[in-house]
Amino acid sequence: ARAVARNRQERFFTFPLETQRLSGTIDRVNVVVRERLLAEMPLEESARLCVIGDVRSFNNRRGPGAKLVITVFARDISLSDEPYDRNLILLSGTLCKPPNLRTTPMGRDICDLMLAVNRHYGRSDYLPCITWGARACETALWDVGTRVSLEGRLQSRSYIKVLDTGAVERTAFEVSVLDICRLSAPDD
Repeated sequence: ARAVARNRQERFFTFPLETQRLSGTIDRVNVVVRERLLAEMPLEESARLCVIGDVRSFNNRRGPGAKLVITVFARDISLSDEPYDRNLILLSGTLCKPPNLRTTPMGRDICDLMLAVNRHYGRSDYLPCITWGARACETALWDVGTRVSLEGRLQSRSYIKVLDTGAVERTAFEVSVLDICRLSAPDD
C-alpha cells in the first residue's frame, strides 16, 4: 500500500484489489484505507481479502488520466478463505444525467446511467452504471431525478482514447448492474 493523503493528522493509503469474474476477466479497483485500519490488518501481496466499504468518486482536475476517479473506501478488511472472488455492490441513488442507450460492436444493447449517491454532510458520489439487454431498453426510458436501488459489480475495462497527440489506453470504472428497481419517478 502507498500513502496517498493526510487529513486531520490521519494518513490514508491505497492499494489495488483484483477480483476475477466467472469468465476469467480481472476487474481492478483501488482501495483507500485509513492507516489505523491498515495497522490492524497488515497486507501481503496476493492475500485473499474481504473488503467492506463505500464506493467514492471525485473529479480529478489536475494532470492527465481519469477525470472521474472511483475508489472503494474501506470500512473493514479481513482475510478471506472463500474459494471464489465475490464482487458485490448495493446502491441507492438518483439518476442525474439522461440515460444513454447504445449498441455494442457485438450487437448488445446497453444503457449508460449516471447515479448520484448521497453521503453525509451534503456530499454526493457520482457513479457510472450500465444496464444490459431488456433492462437497458427499460432504463433508457427513465428520467433524470428517478430514484433507483440496484445490485451489481464494480468493474474495470480498458479502452482506447484518441487524443490530438495520438491514441492512449485508459481504464473505465463502472457498475455493471445485475438488478435494478425504480423506487420513484421524478414527479412522485
